[in-house]
Amino acid sequence: MTVAEVYTRFAAREAHGVSPAYERLALAVARDDELHALLRGLPPAKRQPNLLFAVVRLLGGPVEDPAAFHDYAVANWPAIGAEMRSRATQTNEAGRCAVLLPVLAALPQPLALLEVGASAGLCLYPDRYAYRYGDHHVGSGEPVLDCVATGMAPPARLPQVVWRAGLDLNPLDVTDPADLAWLDALIWPEHTHRRARLRAAAAVAAAEPPLLVRGDLVDDLPALAARAPAGATLVVFHTSVLYQVPAPRREAFVEVVRRLPGHWIANEDLDVLRHDALPEPPSGASHNVLALDGAPLAWTRGHGQALSWFA
Repeated sequence: MTVAEVYTRFAAREAHGVSPAYERLALAVARDDELHALLRGLPPAKRQPNLLFAVVRLLGGPVEDPAAFHDYAVANWPAIGAEMRSRATQTNEAGRCAVLLPVLAALPQPLALLEVGASAGLCLYPDRYAYRYGDHHVGSGEPVLDCVATGMAPPARLPQVVWRAGLDLNPLDVTDPADLAWLDALIWPEHTHRRARLRAAAAVAAAEPPLLVRGDLVDDLPALAARAPAGATLVVFHTSVLYQVPAPRREAFVEVVRRLPGHWIANEDLDVLRHDALPEPPSGASHNVLALDGAPLAWTRGHGQALSWFA
């Protein structure tokens, strides 16, 4: 897609109804030839809206006013472009645990969790958070994760996790102020509840740090999986990660993960991990497909705010 198409699509499918500020900003960038020229100087994978907007936020630039954003971006493009080249979107949204929980709770316990694209590992603590599915509550920890769930009975219990590990090309440390600042910059402007959630989840991770390994999702996954304890069900999972991986490497990853013992949970956009004969999504907004061992189960929203189980 062209730069204009990427930003228009982001505005319509991801930001609409979720972040008015980013919807306005994405539509403005879609019409901005000067910014298009600057973005085309970056590799295609580095032109994405989330990355641009987060970098500008990290550097202290404005994201609420499109005109001010344009002026700031043009004036500071050398610094912005350098940050975009060196960084990747590593949105570590603990709220995604709310859509993973129904699958995790139904697997043979205890669990050994291994997250691919783990960032700082905040989604490795589904047993430590509390959940609210409408009037149904599960758990008693912090943060409390809200999710609108349809087509299913919410889980009645939390999983038992005895090992938690993450694999990432650039693992982040929630005890490092610079890493925490990047995680905060990735949260959309109006989402104060997600900032509070980040702080609460970071406190959980800091109290009992996960095993985070710097490595590639194909080359280094088998060795890390082999470190899971005997007697626990290995669960390899990932959410909103594979869009950053070139198609040949995605295919290689699927081959590798299917050969591992245990189970594989994917929560990815349909464009990057294909499934056949799915029902229509609940709305025109962007949805991921939640799948267990390659079998699709539900539509989910990107920050874990909604789950629609297939009939």
